[in-house]
Amino acid sequence: MILLVGLGNPGEKYARNRHNIGFMAADAIVRRHSFSPLRARFQGLVSEGTLDGAKAIVLKPTTYMNESGRAVGEALRFYKLTEADVIVFHDELDLAPAKLRIKTGGGAAGHNGIRSIAAHIGPDFRRVRIGIGHPGEKDRVLNAVLGDFSKAEMTGWVEPLIEAIADAAPLLAEGKDATFANKVHLALNPEPPKKKTDETKNGDA
Repeated sequence: MILLVGLGNPGEKYARNRHNIGFMAADAIVRRHSFSPLRARFQGLVSEGTLDGAKAIVLKPTTYMNESGRAVGEALRFYKLTEADVIVFHDELDLAPAKLRIKTGGGAAGHNGIRSIAAHIGPDFRRVRIGIGHPGEKDRVLNAVLGDFSKAEMTGWVEPLIEAIADAAPLLAEGKDATFANKVHLALNPEPPKKKTDETKNGDA
């Protein structure tokens, strides 16, 4: 079993915030793979389903970002899981918009949701880092992450990205993290078709 955690802040006020792209990814996985309806549990919203035959739980903490670890810790203990079974989807300032990276362990890099989870369960969980871009100046970060994606951003890259994440999610259940990241990248950046070479010369077949 794996626990897929989408990070964000609860409520309509925050629904389209850049900080909530983890929630968006979690919702896309629930829709794409026909998980059960979300229900309140573990200080969050929980949905159950399968990915490539493996049981998976999607969790959206409703404790607000800074206390995300409370929900994750409660779910982890209930299902008797380890850090290695946890995959967290979150926004990443230090990646360009639409870029995605996945890693295991490490520091929080200023992300309060990641810091809270590490404090409750330890740091060695997998993180799907979803780039939202840096506003350029430190004092503009708060307004940037709590600002909404524009309509152009939503249709231009946010929606295609979260759908690509949902499509590739079964690879995470298989532990194929690099393949997952590559599949998402190719979905957004398809390789150009190869040019056909003309093998006939001077009319010779």
